[in-house]
Amino acid sequence: QDTTVSFTTEEGEVAVFKIIEETKIGGVKYLLVLDDIDDEEEEALILKERPSEGAEEALYDIVDDEKELTAVAAIFEELLDDLELVTQE
Repeated sequence: QDTTVSFTTEEGEVAVFKIIEETKIGGVKYLLVLDDIDDEEEEALILKERPSEGAEEALYDIVDDEKELTAVAAIFEELLDDLELVTQE
């Protein structure tokens, strides 16, 4: 069963992602998602939950710090045996 999640960007656009896996590291929740669900060229993103006291919905940011991205990607690769994540420069 595929789980999708919708996010509203800062520009007010709605983006839909397919959740592949989720994990918690140091109390912080991370999601591995696929962008462009209907497109053949799927792009994986790692999203990090942002602390949001009082917010009705969870807030997420795209992980773009290289060290953090590498560390979290390695954990997702361990969780998903058939997955290899390749970073784009």
